[in-house]
Amino acid sequence: MEWNVNNAFKTYKEMEPKAMMDITLVPHSDPIDIGLGSSEKPNTVPPKRKKTMTSVYLKYFETAPDSKTRKCKFCGQSYSIATATGNLGRHLNNRHPGYDKAADVVTSSVPQTPPVVVKPSQSQSKAPQLDYDHLNWLVLKWLALSSLPPTTVDERWLGNSFKFLNPAVQLWPAEKYKAVLHEVFRSMRGDVKTSLGHIQSKVSITLSFWHSYENIFYMSVTGQWIDENWSSHRLLLDICRIPYPSGGSEIYNSLLKVLKIYAIEDKVLCCTHDNSENAIHACHSLKEYFDGQKVLPFCYIPCAAQTLNDIIDEGFATIKPIISKIREFTQELNASMELSDDFIQMTTAYQEGSWKLPIDASSRWSGNYQMVNILCKACKSLDSVIRKNEDAIENRVMLSSAEKNAVTIVHNYLDLDSFHKTTNDMCTNKDLTVGLALLFMDNISEMITTCQKSCHNPDWLRTCAENMSQKARSYNTQVCNVFTYITAILDPRIKTEYIPETINLESYIDEARAHFIRNYSSPHFTSSLTNGYRPQDIDEGGGGGNISFAEEIARRKRRGSMSNSVVDELTQYLSESIVPMQTDVLDWWKANSGRYTRLSNMARDFLAVQATSAAPEEIFCSKGEEMGKQKYCMPHDSTQSVLCIRSWIEAGMKLKFKSTEIDYERLMELAATVASDNSAGKSRQESA
Repeated sequence: MEWNVNNAFKTYKEMEPKAMMDITLVPHSDPIDIGLGSSEKPNTVPPKRKKTMTSVYLKYFETAPDSKTRKCKFCGQSYSIATATGNLGRHLNNRHPGYDKAADVVTSSVPQTPPVVVKPSQSQSKAPQLDYDHLNWLVLKWLALSSLPPTTVDERWLGNSFKFLNPAVQLWPAEKYKAVLHEVFRSMRGDVKTSLGHIQSKVSITLSFWHSYENIFYMSVTGQWIDENWSSHRLLLDICRIPYPSGGSEIYNSLLKVLKIYAIEDKVLCCTHDNSENAIHACHSLKEYFDGQKVLPFCYIPCAAQTLNDIIDEGFATIKPIISKIREFTQELNASMELSDDFIQMTTAYQEGSWKLPIDASSRWSGNYQMVNILCKACKSLDSVIRKNEDAIENRVMLSSAEKNAVTIVHNYLDLDSFHKTTNDMCTNKDLTVGLALLFMDNISEMITTCQKSCHNPDWLRTCAENMSQKARSYNTQVCNVFTYITAILDPRIKTEYIPETINLESYIDEARAHFIRNYSSPHFTSSLTNGYRPQDIDEGGGGGNISFAEEIARRKRRGSMSNSVVDELTQYLSESIVPMQTDVLDWWKANSGRYTRLSNMARDFLAVQATSAAPEEIFCSKGEEMGKQKYCMPHDSTQSVLCIRSWIEAGMKLKFKSTEIDYERLMELAATVASDNSAGKSRQESA
């Protein structure tokens, strides 16, 4: 049933004594107390009745302290103290069937478990029952998907809103929601572990970190892999509180604990971190652990998006105060219809482009770029609006000529439009592989070098360019390894043609071939990768220790033959032309896996390596600002359960409670059926 202002008003208008079957049951009864401050009493006085024995119904009602009203202990509905006990009985029979089979004495007006409610109809035929626990399950899903803490339900007016629709509604207390969410988290985590246990390929992980308002440091661990059908999967594994002092060793211990919970220590190929020193230290410790366990090689790389964001911040270092002024004006512009109209009229008159309002005024790169854009591309309109509304807009947003000139220099010489195109492509590209990210970052490095070499730039801009260049060089140093090289060349859009010179070393192609031969040259490689053993560790003869010299020769021949086959696959793949940039990488490999039977399995492992530790739009756009606020405001007792459940539901998993799946489609069908029957009942009443 759809609720809006019109039918809410209609509900009030329909609250006549004869047509209140959904809210009251007895003509001329007192208004319902739903916490909306209503205390008005009706003018009519019930006729006097003979005194009778105390009714059996009265124990299900509690008398108010003023002795003027009685309140139902099941649903809280109030009646005048003079209301006939027969009417109270009809309320119990219609609203709470089976009330007499419940506990002998109801001790509280708020039941521990929501009652089953039956909507009466004109013909008194049995209507469908609606369990109000169903509503609580819907509220629970709303809390999870909105990243809201369970204490939200303690807000008085949220409960009043539900009671306005039906006074019988009883929301669970916040503590119960919290307990149920924790149980749902445990049940769904079991499903996540089962899913990971079925994976036949390698898994790559990403890390992100944040502080909450309670000054608690958190880490999220997300896993990515590609299945046998060449479908990419991304699943949040856990959210961990990193104990004080929240350094590299604490991060390492928490991360290793997560990997052991899901039993994937021998499946992890790579970790993409957020570029922080503590994360790098933790990943280095994890690599040492894996090397000690003699599992397959493990690597870790920095986040390309975070690196690019840091580079841009260095470029904006000098003009940040100016950007803050423009942002303040933009926020006023977004909030005022009058200012917005003036700005649109001015940009049209001065032919300074078409601007979509509201303008992004976030503190992320997307917002900063818009602030610079307004000044550089709508300067006349900006000045005109400020002058026209100088009484409403204080002088602090006025920009001097020197400030305008500084922003223009940064915009032009750093080529911010190219930065914007790069970040926009990273946010929208479906196949942001490591190879493609390296291509973007290489182009950024070239742009910075050009700015450094320009003799027309002021000293302060050259200093900014040097700081930007240091960030870019640090990234290039960290990604310069054979595993990044392998990941890049397995992108058919990149191969060796578009790999940056910094990592396109001759030695890497030889190391890549050696890695292919060592780990993918045998039919046993799939199981050996999963279990952490290499093909050369397997006894091919099956006979144990002593073997003949002839058998040794035969084994060398077989290994040499298989090695040549693998090298031929790699050579053939690299010799072919690259494919267009719009090609879907996984679809290409799915279509060509028959041609490259062993190389395709390597591609399935390495293409799961992530170029960024978080989705690029979370780093560059206002979406990340909103998500950051939600994480920051979440209390510790709900952070893990609420955020994990939300991520798992969004990934397509079913919400479970103690191994029982909650069928939300069925719940909505029941609600729709009851609403339809109620509507039909009202129609019959009106026609009668």
